[in-house]
Formats: sequence, structure tokens, C-alpha cells
Amino acid sequence: MKSIAVFCASSDGVDAVIFEEAYHVGEYLAKNNIKLVYGGSKLGLMGQVAKGILDNKGSAIGVIPDFLKTKEVVHTGLTELITTNNMHERKLKMHDLSEGFIALPGGFGTLEELFEILTWGQLGLHKHPIGILNSNNYYDDLLEMMDKMVAKGLLKKSNMNLVLVASNIEELIDKMRHFEPMPVPKWMNKNQT
Repeated sequence: MKSIAVFCASSDGVDAVIFEEAYHVGEYLAKNNIKLVYGGSKLGLMGQVAKGILDNKGSAIGVIPDFLKTKEVVHTGLTELITTNNMHERKLKMHDLSEGFIALPGGFGTLEELFEILTWGQLGLHKHPIGILNSNNYYDDLLEMMDKMVAKGLLKKSNMNLVLVASNIEELIDKMRHFEPMPVPKWMNKNQT
């Protein structure tokens, strides 16, 4: 993987472990020559990931919708900053630039990005690995909810296998490097008779 999109909060949060881990993610990506693709903000966990990669001579591409591109929000020290017309174009551009996806702790926006990219993977629209960095057990309840979806028959176990989880970036990247994509569902294969 030469580039990874990172989804995470534009807030600092109140958990110092999570905040420090965000910086470490950027540091790790830089030291492993993996380009960061992210939402382009200098704030919160997003800013920490960017700081970690830039402090360690890595490459960071920010993708930000025009309406968020204000001096209070946008990171002006990135390798590249791409402006889009709206949020949907932003996600599509991040997808196009990335060979993998990681969700760090975040709020509604992070979850929306995570579940959209998982849905695209489930539908065979991409074959890239998707990771959840479960910093300080942040995602335990969400992972339990996903297990409940499987138990209730509303999510296939094979689709749950799209979600790679680890509590540290080193283990997560290792899992992502060994990821085997699912075959495209038969009902999605137009060439099948």
C-alpha cells in the first residue's frame, strides 16, 4: 500500500491516549513511505495525524470541500491540498487516491465515511483493505453492534470479514497488507449468466 485514507475526528476529544495515537499513526505512515490521504483539516485528530506524518518527512494529501476551506480549518502545510465542490466529491476523491482505509476514533462524519467505504467494499466497488484502529477500546461498542447484526442475520459473516481491527497501527497495517478481498457477489456480476 502506497497510500491510505484516514477517517477521524476534527476534534481533539478528551482521551490523551487517542490523541497521542493519532500522531503516532502519521509518524508510522511516514516511516513506512505510505502517503496520507485525509480530510485536509489542521484541527483535532485529523491535525495530529497530519502533524505526525509531516514532522517525519512524509507526504500528506488533504481533500476538503470548498465550504470548509477557511483559515480556521484548512491545513496549509500539506504536500497537496485538493478542493472539491461538496462532501460526496471529497469522499470519492479520497477513495480514488487511496489503496486502503483506516478509521481512527471520530464522530458522525467518521462513522459515515467508514460505513460508506465498507458498503462499497461489500458491493465489490473496490478491493482495498479497511481497518478500524480501536485506540483505547474506542470502537468496542460499535464492534459489538456489528456482531449483533451478524447474529440477527442482517449482516453476512463474510461481509463482517471486511472489517480489520487492531489496537495499534503496526498490527493494523500488517493485517491490511495480508487482506484478501472478497469475490464480487454473484448478483453483482453482470457477466454471469
